[in-house]
Amino acid sequence: MLTQFTLAEIVDKLAKKEISAREVTEAALARIDAVEDTVKAFVTQTREAALAKAAQIDAKRFNGEEVGPLAGVPMALKDNICTKGIRTTCSSKMLHNFIPPYDATVAELLENAGSILLGKTNLDEFAMGSSTENSAFFTTCNPWDLESVPGGSSGGSAAAVAAEEVFFALGSDTAGSVRQPAAFCGVVGLKPTYGRVSRYGLIPFASSLDQIGSFTKDVRDCALVMNVIAKYDPRDSTSANLAAPDYTTFLDGNVKGLKIGIPKEYFVEGINADVKANVHKAIAVLESLGAVAEEISLPHSEFGIPAYYIIAPAEASSNLARFDGVQYGFQAEADNLQELYEKTRSAGFGPEVKRRIILGTYVLSSDNYDAYFVKALKVRTLIKEDFDKAFAKYDVILTPTTLGLPFKQGAVRDLVSMYLNDICTVPTNMAGLPAISVPCGYVDGLPVGMQLIGKPFAEGTILRVAHAYEQNSGLPKKKPTLTAKGGAVHEKI
Repeated sequence: MLTQFTLAEIVDKLAKKEISAREVTEAALARIDAVEDTVKAFVTQTREAALAKAAQIDAKRFNGEEVGPLAGVPMALKDNICTKGIRTTCSSKMLHNFIPPYDATVAELLENAGSILLGKTNLDEFAMGSSTENSAFFTTCNPWDLESVPGGSSGGSAAAVAAEEVFFALGSDTAGSVRQPAAFCGVVGLKPTYGRVSRYGLIPFASSLDQIGSFTKDVRDCALVMNVIAKYDPRDSTSANLAAPDYTTFLDGNVKGLKIGIPKEYFVEGINADVKANVHKAIAVLESLGAVAEEISLPHSEFGIPAYYIIAPAEASSNLARFDGVQYGFQAEADNLQELYEKTRSAGFGPEVKRRIILGTYVLSSDNYDAYFVKALKVRTLIKEDFDKAFAKYDVILTPTTLGLPFKQGAVRDLVSMYLNDICTVPTNMAGLPAISVPCGYVDGLPVGMQLIGKPFAEGTILRVAHAYEQNSGLPKKKPTLTAKGGAVHEKI
């Protein structure tokens, strides 16, 4: 089956004309037909447009015309990334019928590279959650265990790649929303440096923390995607005007002499013992390749979660103020403007979004701004300074991606426990650093993820380490086994 190949392998086969773009696209659509009612990764499918794009690419290849580096490769986008003429919902009733008039920069870059969009993937509403259970439409299932969550908020994208419905997918990462579901679904998930990938067209949650990232089957595939999406964008005021390298050149397997910091704060009480053991095995693999691993301290990381849940809701309160029923999106019936605002926002947003808007509005009020928001910003600075000190001596920092395994749907009802799912990933967003999650083992048939954190704009370094580990880990090439069952109804266009 063609969908079993990696992105790099499919690119090679397409370039050699061993297969056609239409054959690959039809194979991916057949895979979606076979497993989507089980996995429930997609909110919207773009089948007809995908087949038309595949035909165009095949015609160009037949005529000897130049095609992009990812020409003919099926992929998916998280449904908070705008796509011109294609419904973009943020998995919210508020935007259930929103059709953007423009493409996000990453969607545009992937279109120009020749990749084929198969659809938009499910997420926690407005990217607020760690399980994809907060979607207004349905909960995506973890392909490794259909009763467990795939993580969040980019759970749909992670599940689509793990289930081999697409060869890669994009998501957004505000506190770990690429890396945590990557770990839960046994795939590679990269959050680039803040500013390395354009956020233009990403519907914002928390603008100073959001970053678009990728899900792939392996590290080489991740480098190939980064080669396409890591571009300066003048339409994004936070985009870094720095030339990006060819990330595949870093995949040489050489980590000899590289210094790895192991922060003791990330191996805290409460970490699953088997997760901890698998991460330490991964460290041993890298040491056997000549890397030097030493314990370090990042003392302010423990304050990352409380600071995040002040800063992120405050920014969300501001960003989501635009959804008032006037210009676009859901509009409630009302007799006057005040009633329109109240009814639209009350009915259009789900409980988790409302909770964060209320919290954010509270901390931004004149009575609480200094006491909460300003202090959280100071903590954020301290977290960044911890990383700066560590990176003065170390090349990479290695941690677990999550403290535990994928949990059952509906099992975590305590909000604090749910929020703590991002305890290992939040600090990198607070500091704007690149980080990647790579599978490093299995426990009770479920995948475990290892996180590698790099210096600003040092995606190449963490890709180098991740690839060296991946090629030498000795991990069996396991894939989830899926069986059909009834699922949700998805829009197909």
